[in-house]
Amino acid sequence: MGKYNILKHELVPAHELLSKEEEEELLQNLGIKREQLPKIRKSDPVIKILEEKYGPIEPGRIIKIIRNNSRTSGIYIVYRMVVGE
Repeated sequence: MGKYNILKHELVPAHELLSKEEEEELLQNLGIKREQLPKIRKSDPVIKILEEKYGPIEPGRIIKIIRNNSRTSGIYIVYRMVVGE
């Protein structure tokens, strides 16, 4: 049986790995430190799928999550910092 890509499920929002430049720009614009972002574990199934696309994702990297499931706010973006297992 083949491996299922959970990012293709309609209820899972789009996830992207930010480039290091995008990370720095985001942190500067928000005026926060990386550690102040909400966390996502490296063992999360979404991270495993993203690693197939981007290669190994080290703790400390930032993931952009694009949600499009709200009738009132439409599309909104959240960010998560990858942490160890």
